[in-house]
Amino acid sequence: MNSIEPDFALAAELFEKLRRSSFDGVGITRDSYGKGEQRAHDLLAHTAETLGLSLSRDAALNLYMTLPGRNPHAPPVITGSHLDSVPRGGNFDGAAGVLAGIAVLAGWVRAGFQPDVSVTVMAIRAEESAWFPLSYLGSKAAFGLINAGNLETRRADNARTLAEHLQDLGGDGQRLLVSEPRLSAANVNSFIELHIEQGPILEDAGQPLGIVTGICGSLRYRQARVYGQYAHSGATPRLHRHDAVVAVAELITGLYQDWAMLEEQGHQLTVTSGQLSTDAQQADFSKISGDVKFCVDFRSSSVETLALIDQHLHQRIAQITARHGVSFELGEQTRSAPAKMDIKLQRLLHNAARALSIPAMTLQSGAGHDAALFSTQGVPSAMVFVRNANGSHNPDESMALDDFAAAVRVLDEALRNRSLTAVER
Repeated sequence: MNSIEPDFALAAELFEKLRRSSFDGVGITRDSYGKGEQRAHDLLAHTAETLGLSLSRDAALNLYMTLPGRNPHAPPVITGSHLDSVPRGGNFDGAAGVLAGIAVLAGWVRAGFQPDVSVTVMAIRAEESAWFPLSYLGSKAAFGLINAGNLETRRADNARTLAEHLQDLGGDGQRLLVSEPRLSAANVNSFIELHIEQGPILEDAGQPLGIVTGICGSLRYRQARVYGQYAHSGATPRLHRHDAVVAVAELITGLYQDWAMLEEQGHQLTVTSGQLSTDAQQADFSKISGDVKFCVDFRSSSVETLALIDQHLHQRIAQITARHGVSFELGEQTRSAPAKMDIKLQRLLHNAARALSIPAMTLQSGAGHDAALFSTQGVPSAMVFVRNANGSHNPDESMALDDFAAAVRVLDEALRNRSLTAVER
């Protein structure tokens, strides 16, 4: 069984084809439920067909590429990730997990290996909420967690609805609402997701891969706004100003102070404001700003910590409103739940790494991943992180193919073990 080797040449070829088809002149753009993501899905579907894998899609157009097992009625083991990207992102975020699964199954097909239970590589739609403001959209749809209101959610770049984008690709939003969920805790044995690490921990530790213990949840205000009063920059004294820029700057600075204080108290937390803009039509060099749009993204492994930083946010807004005579509108709050990875699957991955003499450290994920949604739905889930220089959500992602190969070998070993012993979870 150890003589089976994943098809790394195929994975390298697919990475290059994905790069060529989604390069936007600066980085990689594979827009959710758009042409970029669809080209990636078409490429993987064609590849799976040439390998003789069984193909199917659910009502949300998630793609399932399956090597049938000897016991096809047993719940399958699923691996995979997403194929969409943020605007001007990198080539490896998400795609590495799908290509890893294909490389494993291609090696099994070539060796004539058939598992006891089916193994499916899932290419998941719309994981990146930069496009639609819904966390884990494709995974939620697969588990039947999408409602009619979600179908009317508009994409950030073109204001067209999710239902319209589905229709463009041959899908049907109404069928999504009435069809039986494709996935459930009862019909999935386990889910193992390979993904690049999107922070510096593995790089700093000199380790090629990591086994994830848990995934942080989030609390977000994606479309917040502060209103002040436009006025002349030279003619308005300080005490007569209602400056929206000053107000939001003070809020963000205060939240960073709260973050530092909570960390000192032992809380695990990140605080980010990734978008900040004045009104392009009204703002001017010689004006005090009366309108600023911004967002806030809190992440933590603790629901209590998220609630606490949210309290600090509202307290600071009350103070700043009184001090500067401005008003805040936070807009809709969105959340994703923290998730713990399955202990048995973590042990399985660590054992696989040790058997292959591949160093692997333990770490937590600050970023969200589809594995979190699988876990919160009751599916035993695990993640393998691959070292990646230069962070993520930018064009400079830099995953070495040797590190990818090491992680894929660990995934291969774990999937074979799980698929040969998976009749009982």
